Amino acid sequence: MTEQIRRVLVRSLDDITLEEVPAPVPGDDELLVRTTVVGVCGSDTHAAAGHHPFIDLPYRPGHEAVGVVAAAGKGAEDFAPGDRVIIEPNLYCGRCPQCRSGRYNICRELKVFGCQTPGAMADLFTIPADRVHRVPDGMTDIEAALVEPLATPVHAVAKAGDLTGRTVVVLGAGPIGLLVLAAARHAGAARIAVTDLLPDKRDRALRLGADTALPADATDLADQAHAALGGPADVVFDCVAREQSIAQATDLVTKGGTIIVVGVGAAGTTPVRLDLIQDREIRIEGTLMYTGDDYRTAMSLISSGAIDTAEIVTATYPLEDAAKAFAASVDPEQVKVLVTVDRP
Repeated sequence: MTEQIRRVLVRSLDDITLEEVPAPVPGDDELLVRTTVVGVCGSDTHAAAGHHPFIDLPYRPGHEAVGVVAAAGKGAEDFAPGDRVIIEPNLYCGRCPQCRSGRYNICRELKVFGCQTPGAMADLFTIPADRVHRVPDGMTDIEAALVEPLATPVHAVAKAGDLTGRTVVVLGAGPIGLLVLAAARHAGAARIAVTDLLPDKRDRALRLGADTALPADATDLADQAHAALGGPADVVFDCVAREQSIAQATDLVTKGGTIIVVGVGAAGTTPVRLDLIQDREIRIEGTLMYTGDDYRTAMSLISSGAIDTAEIVTATYPLEDAAKAFAASVDPEQVKVLVTVDRP
């Protein structure tokens, strides 16, 4: 009799269920992995709400995943059952100009495991062996579950150039914003201001090393930030990606400065003050996901203790309560919500 496994199916925020499906079998160059921990990403909740521009409903989530190798297919013998692994979920073609230049995070045919393909919010999943990294010795599964979400800020910070001695504003103190804060501090930023609507999120940012934390809805936000930083910011990381936040970023950044768009914007048109962008020579750059180098930097940061896991992970739920995990992730008071998977 074929083994059955549980897998989360998302039809909407109000319709998240467990489906029973046959256990997957690894193909050549693939691993069969038993999930231990998987994160709920902002992309997941946006998709469940029907707002994500690149994830269609229904879908089967799970791209921030940690697990244990259960079996290795032919050609994947570098891994053995029992190996602890973190997945790197960008599935790329390897043939397009972007892939050939090493920028496979913007592959022309990019798919994301757990977004455009069934993911790891399940008992078992299969994935190409070249899409996983071994969990470093001494790193817990909970810590390992933060590698994927941290890799995105690491990549975003690298896109901004050398931050040594520079001033930074991070718009949004959700999980990505707080991890951008950590990555920017590690990269040498001299002073960092973080904004958020919620006082608790601002307090958390201060505990995690922000020099100042300001109300995102303050009418004099730019004045407050400039006073705290000693002038306009050299770099602004927009982790909100809405009309209001990009307008704020334009006001906060210095002439000749850089705005890095980290958050996923809604589909459609977002007004931008092109007159100011042109007149002030402001550079606006998007950033998508990461590459293996970003993963290795993220693992190193977590292993060094630079990330306070207890401040980032605010709730965990078992797989059977995945719907509750999604509901918690929508709660603005939460930061990172994880789903743990015990062998049934």
